Amino acid sequence: MVRTYREALAPGRQQDFDISAADRIALPVVSADHLDAAGAHKSACGYGADLAQARIGAYGELAEEILLARRMARTERVRASYADLVRERGRNGVADPVALVLPAGADYTPERPLDWVPARRLRTGEDVMVPAEFAASCAADLPGDPPPGGRLTTPVTNGLGAGDTPQRALSHALLEILQRDGNATAHRAMDEGVVIELDEVRDPVTRALLDRLDAAGVEVLPKLSSTQFGLADIHVVGTDKDAGARETTAALALTACGEAAHPDRETALRKALTEYVSSRARKVFSHGPLETVARSAPPGYLERVLSAPLTEQEPRALTAMRSWAALDARRLRKLLEPTVLSRRSRVLFSALPTVPSGSLDDPAALLDDLLPRLEGFDILVIEEGGGGAHAVKALVPGMEVETMSYARIGERGVRRLMTRDSPLAGVGPLPHSGARPVHLTAEARERLGGPAWFDTAAAHSTVGALYPLYREPDRHALARTSAGAPR
Repeated sequence: MVRTYREALAPGRQQDFDISAADRIALPVVSADHLDAAGAHKSACGYGADLAQARIGAYGELAEEILLARRMARTERVRASYADLVRERGRNGVADPVALVLPAGADYTPERPLDWVPARRLRTGEDVMVPAEFAASCAADLPGDPPPGGRLTTPVTNGLGAGDTPQRALSHALLEILQRDGNATAHRAMDEGVVIELDEVRDPVTRALLDRLDAAGVEVLPKLSSTQFGLADIHVVGTDKDAGARETTAALALTACGEAAHPDRETALRKALTEYVSSRARKVFSHGPLETVARSAPPGYLERVLSAPLTEQEPRALTAMRSWAALDARRLRKLLEPTVLSRRSRVLFSALPTVPSGSLDDPAALLDDLLPRLEGFDILVIEEGGGGAHAVKALVPGMEVETMSYARIGERGVRRLMTRDSPLAGVGPLPHSGARPVHLTAEARERLGGPAWFDTAAAHSTVGALYPLYREPDRHALARTSAGAPR
């Protein structure tokens, strides 16, 4: 599969190597990167039970971003307002930006000009126009001047998937959307402290990994985000159990997290745990000094990275990560303890939703399982690839992501926060100056019982110094910037 991905990514200079030495656990974590003829550099990390799986994962992540970026580059964009396109194509032919979930307080009306690209409605095969910023995975996918008034929101990678078949790529993408919707306001700074007691773990890979981490002095803390749609939505964090272990761990490894949602709880836990291990090494490698990188990376790697211009970084992410890099392990742990490492209640692993073991190993079977769970939700896809390397960007209107970072929230997020009696959201008039109106469809407003609001100022304060848990600078951006000057 690695060879297939590499052929699909050609032309360009590619390399992969093990970065596990960045963390004392030394479990397989693979970095892969690609430099194209135009000088654009992309990188990814892969993980798994062994080095071979980690390599496949790394190239799969590269394929997601690069193949879809190529698709966006050759796709003609149509500039028009939502109202204009609806008059031309009908409501079924245009995705409503409000249903795709906008930032609270966004300056949007149906008459605002946007750039649009085509997608496909999965269940009917119909063409549907979607705003380009939702189809794109990053700002670099949208070269040229934006529409008057700018983009509606920051492009994100949520909903990307890759695989050897279209079914594997799409099931991967949908699981990521479900996972991130389930934990949008249920982990990191909003962690409810629901610890999973691992009373009945049967997966041999997971059991071996737990034993390895325990022997290395790592206390693994698996936590529950949600069981919506009958899925086990799990995130894994952890900390070092003793002072001796802490002395040999790079501080940023303490901020690692792995996430997964799956109908099979065993699969969800295995993926979240292996991603946690990957995150430990990835964060240290990505945000440490270039001198440290040079000692572990093979010849040619840093030359490729530094030959590509550093893209514009999100200032808040860069500043917050720079602050983190100045902290030692003790102070970083103190920052994480009230939320990320909190323990307020417990749930048995054996009580989480599941399906018969192995029943969803086939990608087509998994997709057939997921689609009925999403009954009532539209599924829009942008596809690229073939010949054994497929990539997809999926959009599911109504699903939510980046609530605490970019204030993207709709009916589901408002309802969840109100159920928690959170002061961050509510229904009715704006209560104070920090609150912003939530964009809702007419149907959602009726279901909620009126207009809704989200307190963007309080959300900003709630996240505070934990912002790098949500948005990180690009790989090596911290080391490549000095007093704001890129190199």
